[in-house]
Amino acid sequence: MPFCFCLRNVVKNNELSPLQLDRCLNSHFGHHHAGFLCVCAAVGQFFFFHELYVDKTAQIFELCNSRAKIFLARPRRFGKSLLVSTIMSLFRDGLRDFHGLAIESLWTDRTYPVIRLDFSLAKDFENEEEFLRNFRTMLVLTVRESGLTMPSLSSDAEAHFFNLLSQLSDSSVVLLIDEYDAPLTSCMDRPDLFQAVQKQLSRFYAGIKMHEGKLRFFFMTGITKLENTGIFSSFNNLEDVSLEPAYGTLLGYTEEEIRTYFSPYLDDAARVLACSSEHLIGELRRYYDGFCFDRTASTHVYCPWSVLSFFKKPGNGFLKYWYQSGGRPSLLMRYLTDHGLEQPVSFDRSGAVTDEELNSSQDVSNLTAAAILVQTGYLTIREANDMEYLVGYPNLEVSHSMARLYADELLGKVSRTALGLSGMPRALLHGDLAEAVSVCNRTLLALDYRDFPVANEASCRAVV
Repeated sequence: MPFCFCLRNVVKNNELSPLQLDRCLNSHFGHHHAGFLCVCAAVGQFFFFHELYVDKTAQIFELCNSRAKIFLARPRRFGKSLLVSTIMSLFRDGLRDFHGLAIESLWTDRTYPVIRLDFSLAKDFENEEEFLRNFRTMLVLTVRESGLTMPSLSSDAEAHFFNLLSQLSDSSVVLLIDEYDAPLTSCMDRPDLFQAVQKQLSRFYAGIKMHEGKLRFFFMTGITKLENTGIFSSFNNLEDVSLEPAYGTLLGYTEEEIRTYFSPYLDDAARVLACSSEHLIGELRRYYDGFCFDRTASTHVYCPWSVLSFFKKPGNGFLKYWYQSGGRPSLLMRYLTDHGLEQPVSFDRSGAVTDEELNSSQDVSNLTAAAILVQTGYLTIREANDMEYLVGYPNLEVSHSMARLYADELLGKVSRTALGLSGMPRALLHGDLAEAVSVCNRTLLALDYRDFPVANEASCRAVV
């Protein structure tokens, strides 16, 4: 839909607020624009859905109201960058983009220069020199976009940046770091390069620590907490809110929000799929709900990307949108390069991770498969005990996607097409037992029994 792409560009350049955007649509299309499903890419977690907006700004107010340094971890496609954009708009432009939203009656602070460093722009490199060039280019351009002055790109970019900070008044600038771990996870399978990048970033974060008094607010996002990056050791008062119950629903949709905000789309999808709205909600819950980012396990949310993608084309059914668009994050895939998945035959069993695994920064060599699977969204908290969390798959979309990863691990380089696995559903649907048994046998023969022995009924069932 070209028009949706145009709208995203308009909002990205901060030329219109969400409500101004809606008025623009009404004037051009009248009140019949329910078919346009867009994610507003610069005002944060406000998804444009037929004059309806999922308003998370009361939580954003609680996050930003204090002079704090905050870290938030979430999997891909949960809106971390959109949240950073919202915070940037709030501090840089005040309430300009928030008319009619909860924060309008709460926020009284002034505006500030905002420096937003998006480390995903510095994640593609082959050596340390290329990383430094990407990083310094990002640093110079970002600082200039904030309205502050930086010299042209040079090997002294970091020194110029810290000199700039030193000249500012206390609590006079906002620093936002998005996807801080992107450069590190992109090279975690290359130890020498990883250590070199880690060393450069440690120096940078140590410099920020020296000037933290200049910061009105510091906010950083990522997927995981990596030790020895300098950031978690330098900022002794860095507050990790990743599992705080107060922010468990900050990113993602609650079922109440889906029922409240997306009612017209629920009705439309129910009509397309010839089912009741309640049945549809039940299916959405089974496929896309269940993500818990709450140490008390008292809240859970739907994956926003999957919900939006489903409503856009409900006739396609409940596809694996999250997995297809980014469900194979580099952190997980590069970890698997060296480690593999532990015991693929246990894929359908729940497990446990300790509080330390999820809440403490970890050295890359000490990361466990369970912790990485939780941080990347493949596993989620089901129950919480004193020092341990019971974790499992949040929903069918993820469990089916995980089965795909395990199948890749089990089969290695053997093609699923060559084994005829695509014919299994058809064989079962038509009651062709002989073909189903044949596919199972071909699959079992393709496994490496030295690494993955099928020794009992349970392991055979898990493989199948």
